[in-house]
Amino acid sequence: MERQPTLPAARARGALDTRGFALIEILCVLAIIGLLAAIILPAIPRTTTRAKLESYAVATAALLKADRSTALRRQVRVATQVDAEARAIRSGVTGRVLRLPNDVTVQAMLAARCADRAAGRTIDFFPSGMSCGGVIALARPGMGYEVRVNWLTGGVEIVAQKLL
Repeated sequence: MERQPTLPAARARGALDTRGFALIEILCVLAIIGLLAAIILPAIPRTTTRAKLESYAVATAALLKADRSTALRRQVRVATQVDAEARAIRSGVTGRVLRLPNDVTVQAMLAARCADRAAGRTIDFFPSGMSCGGVIALARPGMGYEVRVNWLTGGVEIVAQKLL
């Protein structure tokens, strides 16, 4: 009985094996994938996440609480400016501006008159702890938060809103 060679005759004669991929082919595929990723990824819109929206609500509440605290401590009137169209909230004490991204809808329900003067775009805090009150609503599709300022106590709270 004759023994069969372990290598096929073609390989034994020096022909190249055509199975598998060459290193250059793999590198070319990886380069093409990298180019496509570099083109496509910047085009994907970056939306505000639920956690980021919540952090904006917390930052808004912190700014309002700091203004209220300063009004109580210094015994002065402090007006926090709310510009819903420009998506900005400005502290009446420090001048710090909180800017919100374009994909976040900002709505403000503020008192038209407060303490015998026109308020309109501000939430005023008084030395007594009271305020003009108001609601600042921050929303994105499917989720929203309301930052509420109580007119009687001047207290600030965040309330989650489920949107459709």
